[in-house]
Amino acid sequence: MQSALNDLLNDFSLEMTGKDVGKLAEARQAIPQGTRINVTFLENEELRMRLEAARAVRQSGFVPVPHIPARRLRSQTMLEEFLAALAAEGASESVFVVAGDPPVPLGPYEDALAVIRSGLLQRYGVRDVGVSGYPEGHPAISDAVLWSALEGKAATLASLELPGSVITQFGFDVDPVLKWIQAVRERGIALPVRIGVPGPAGVRRLLTYAARFGVGTSAGIAKKYGFSITNLMGTAGPDRFILALAQAYDPQRHGDVKLHFYTFGGIKATAEWISQFRQKQPPAGDRAVA
Repeated sequence: MQSALNDLLNDFSLEMTGKDVGKLAEARQAIPQGTRINVTFLENEELRMRLEAARAVRQSGFVPVPHIPARRLRSQTMLEEFLAALAAEGASESVFVVAGDPPVPLGPYEDALAVIRSGLLQRYGVRDVGVSGYPEGHPAISDAVLWSALEGKAATLASLELPGSVITQFGFDVDPVLKWIQAVRERGIALPVRIGVPGPAGVRRLLTYAARFGVGTSAGIAKKYGFSITNLMGTAGPDRFILALAQAYDPQRHGDVKLHFYTFGGIKATAEWISQFRQKQPPAGDRAVA
């Protein structure tokens, strides 16, 4: 299991918003250089904030991965202005393209695939594209549509010779995650998968996000993860989830798998938790003696 745990934790990625620039500076010492940090695209943030966040990530020695939400783009011009600004900051090489929350597109892009097919990403220096995956489904999208979209994105990236990866929605139960990854491989999709994991956070906050994104949180799943849905005063970290994942992860069946941490409790708290968690683990090759 230790080898699998090392594989999963090696080259993990993080997430931050445009408002987290100051917090990134506080967390910097706890984050390995070269770590990929996704920069979200929130509706209430200005372009300046997103660019400042991407710049801070790059200047801190990390790899910025700006989000591009297709349905929030009001025009091709808006997309090109964003990509050009990222390129000027040296922050356009890796992006994460997602459909986004609006039920109706605000502009010409129906989904992530439409942005990928536009050809604009490569024009502005994009060399790596992340796309989304939903092991527990999506509250507003059928499984058939989700599978069709993922297959389409994987095939298009391959045809464009663009490397990519899949970042999944977070969850509290290992079983559906690994079952979904195995189904991904059986469909011939070989893209690396980054499993979404909630960083340490208050139970109330975790449940709020879970309800928003349609993540299962039954009493049994919550207990397995390490918190109680009847006691909202505590905090919870993903240690049980990660250890269970390492126990069941099989590179032969599941392929290239890493972890992506959603920093609901703050990027500094998440980075420090990861560092402490790794330090607690025995070195690879160590074996417990009965």
